Order: sequence, then C-alpha cells, then structure tokens
Amino acid sequence: MLTSSIDIGQQVLVLFILIGVGVLLSKLGIITDKGAASMTDVVLYAVTPCVIINAFQREYQPELLGGLLTALLCAFLVMLLSVLLAELLYRKKDISRAVVLKFSLVFSNCGFMALPLQEAVLGQDGVFYGAAYVAVFNIFMWTYGLITMSGKTQLKSALRAVVNPGIIGTVIGVLLFAFSVKLPAVIASPVSLLAVLNTPVPMLVIGYHLSHANLSRVLKDKDAYFAMAMRLIFIPLAAFGAMYLFRVDGTVTVAVVIAASAPVAAFTTMMAGKYGRDTELSAGIVSASALFSMLTMPLIVGLAKYVML
Repeated sequence: MLTSSIDIGQQVLVLFILIGVGVLLSKLGIITDKGAASMTDVVLYAVTPCVIINAFQREYQPELLGGLLTALLCAFLVMLLSVLLAELLYRKKDISRAVVLKFSLVFSNCGFMALPLQEAVLGQDGVFYGAAYVAVFNIFMWTYGLITMSGKTQLKSALRAVVNPGIIGTVIGVLLFAFSVKLPAVIASPVSLLAVLNTPVPMLVIGYHLSHANLSRVLKDKDAYFAMAMRLIFIPLAAFGAMYLFRVDGTVTVAVVIAASAPVAAFTTMMAGKYGRDTELSAGIVSASALFSMLTMPLIVGLAKYVML
C-alpha cells in the first residue's frame, strides 16, 4: 500500500506544482479575474468535452460498456449519499452559509482535479469511467446544486442538466464508442490536442483562486473542517467500502474513488458569487480542501489501488 500511496502522491504533487505556477502567475498579475474566468469557460465548453470524446475513441467491448453502466450507477449512489448527508447535517438559519457548506460537501472537483489523476493512474480506462462520474455530477449540479444555491426551483435547471458540455460530450462519446465509429484524423487530432489541456489549465485556475482565498477564516471554522472531512475522507471511504463489498470491478472502483476523494468543486465559488452567497467562505473552503487533499488523496486512492488492483 505504501508504494501505491507514494505513486499517487507523486501524481498529486505534479498537479500541485501546476497549481503553484497558477498562484505565482496570479501574484505577478499575469492571470487576472477576467483571464481566470475565460480559462474556466475554455475548459468547460471545449476541453472537457474533448477529453471525454477522446476517451471513448476505442473499440467497442461489452465489458467496457458494462463497466461504464456500473460507474454511472456508483456515481449516482455516491452523489445521492452526499446530498442526503448535506441535507441532514446543515439545517441552519444562516442560509447563505449553510448552502455553501452543503454544496462543498456534495460536489467534488471531479472534472478539473480527478480526470487528470484518473488518466495518470489508470490510463484511458480511468478517463472512460471518470466521464460517467462527470455526467452524473453535471446532472446533480444543475438540479440540486442550482436549486440549493439559488433558493428556488428553476425550470431552466432541468434543461441545463441535460444540455451542458459535459453531458453532450458524454453522449457523443458513448455513441461513437457503441457504434465503433472512429473520428477522421482531421477531427481527431484537434480533439486530442484540446484534451491535453485538461491537466495544466484547470490547475492554473485553481492556483489563481488559491492565491485570493482567505484561508485564515476557514482554518478557524469548525463547520468548514467538518464539511471538508466529509468530502475528503468519509464519502470516498464509504464509496470504496461499498464497492469493495459488492465486488465492483477494480478499475471502476479506483476511478470512482478518485472522483469522490477530489477536493471541493471550484463551481462552489462561481455559484456562490452568482447567487450572492458567502463567497469568502466558498473560496476559502475550495482552496483549503485542495491543500488538504495533498494528504488525503494519496492515502485513500493508494488504499483503493492497493486493494483492488
């Protein structure tokens, strides 16, 4: 297990070196608010769909389809467990604060942080199954997440849950995979080149937000610590334990555990800012959880890899 944890730790360290570059570029004024927002949009609307489509560019195999369906079911159950815990634990009068804590507990950085690590640890199979988690994440974020942050049910949220880059990329990828359709080189090449950006660009954006976070407030906040402990430790360990007991495929298990053990989603700060919630708390908890994940992810993912693979 020690070897597995060290290997995972090295992969996580690579990501955090890139985050450090983002912090430096932010401090130098090279990455600005507008620049970080634009980079986020590039990843959301171009890079992530290309990563998913690229991962599905492989020969159809029934066992892979079975693994994909298993990953979708596991991702749904992990997200459902997270929602139930959030609703049970954070019934507070201070709505602005409570919704940020709920969002932080439920939503991991399964796209920005997990996909690069899944690829590094598991290769294209990791991204293949990681795409299932991202698809479920998007459905929950544009339904439960949007309703929680906005405080009201919006009809548009149902449409956004279906029509968003992550889901569209997954649908296209699954169809290409199911019918064994290979993209022509003139299309496959730019898709592949854009997919490569999924590791460095999101890390630079996380570094930018980390450089502006008020960590001192979060480090004195017991509720924030508890939410991060649930996100970084309890939920991924519960997911791993359940998947181990039900003898889920090892690669699927490790892919889901990586996604479930990722730090708090950067979307927390974006949504909090849009709907006038506690943005200072959201930025702090996103950044602090990213730092703590340097310790928790190697241990938890290393354990899952050691046991399952």
